[in-house]
Amino acid sequence: MIVRAGILYDGTLEPPKQNVDVVIDDGRVKEIRAAGGECDRQAACVTPGLVNAHAHLEGSGEPDMMAMIETTTPNQRLLRAVENARKSVKAGITTIRDVGSSNAIAQDVRDAIEEGRVPGPRMRAAGNVLCMTGGHGWPIGRAVDSPWEARKAVREQMKAGADCIKLIATGGVMTKGAVPGNAQLQPDELEAAIFEAHRHGLRCAAHAIGTEGIKNALRAGIDSIEHGTMLDDEAIELFKQRNVYLVPTLSAPTCILAHIEEGGMPKYVKDKARNVNEIMLTNIRKAYDAGVRIAGGSDAGTPYNYHENYAMEVELMWSLLGMTPQQALHAATAVAAALIGLHRGLVAIGEPADLLLLDRDAGKDVRSLQDPQLVLKSGVIQ
Repeated sequence: MIVRAGILYDGTLEPPKQNVDVVIDDGRVKEIRAAGGECDRQAACVTPGLVNAHAHLEGSGEPDMMAMIETTTPNQRLLRAVENARKSVKAGITTIRDVGSSNAIAQDVRDAIEEGRVPGPRMRAAGNVLCMTGGHGWPIGRAVDSPWEARKAVREQMKAGADCIKLIATGGVMTKGAVPGNAQLQPDELEAAIFEAHRHGLRCAAHAIGTEGIKNALRAGIDSIEHGTMLDDEAIELFKQRNVYLVPTLSAPTCILAHIEEGGMPKYVKDKARNVNEIMLTNIRKAYDAGVRIAGGSDAGTPYNYHENYAMEVELMWSLLGMTPQQALHAATAVAAALIGLHRGLVAIGEPADLLLLDRDAGKDVRSLQDPQLVLKSGVIQ
């Protein structure tokens, strides 16, 4: 297949290429050359497929995600996860990381996608989150209350097919009684889990909103901080010293607040979202301006935060953090891909031919990502 691009953003921050052909062979990019001759597809703009580094496929944007998990069967949630995987890839997400699911649902969906039985992005799957007893995310969690339990929990997730690990370092918005600013898993528990995961080649993400928990996870050797809402100057220095990714999930509180007057969301969810939103914007902007690596991830599956709307996260990185459209695209392709570790997230020779064909220049209007004309994953039309 030959795809002709009026303008090509390759996922880097280099100036885009004009009027080029992307030659695809056996699912990978074989050549990028000056446009000429016949082509199979053409578009005003071509970008890499999007990479969502933070999602929960069994959630579908229900107003009360935790209640949904408690009142549905694993089979029902598996079917929803399959549907959300299909919606994701149709919307241009060609790679995704599910950072917490019940009943090994994410692992099963990942395997079904790899075997070609259902459509969806290529995946990483964390399985159960590791939390303290009664901690944030417990409906999809494995409780750990000591360093050795943390080690065992990592081994259990590996046995269940997990290829990354999610740790709960602080309270959160979605769980009743979990105060976002409070630390939960303690430093020795985090260190034990991360050591065990790294020993087996698995990367670790930490749900971390509160200041103490963020720094606990950073000092323990975490690979990425999810949310990072209450980070401070010391945390920013730790991010930079240890080269840790920050996945701010701007869509999560934004979607809750946009639907704050609608029924269905528990009052505690609304109240906590209000409390974290303003400080989130101030602190994440500060971290970005200081040079912390920002990777795209939307927390899709949380209230009104739909899997097919990941393009909104890219738009929010532009409108709220002050990134240029190209920088936001870079965060949601190459940077997020580097965090996940499946490929480089680039349109480059030898890389998987994951392409979005757009009707206008994404570097001038990042909102063009909302409705791709065509999505290719490994050279196959989705």
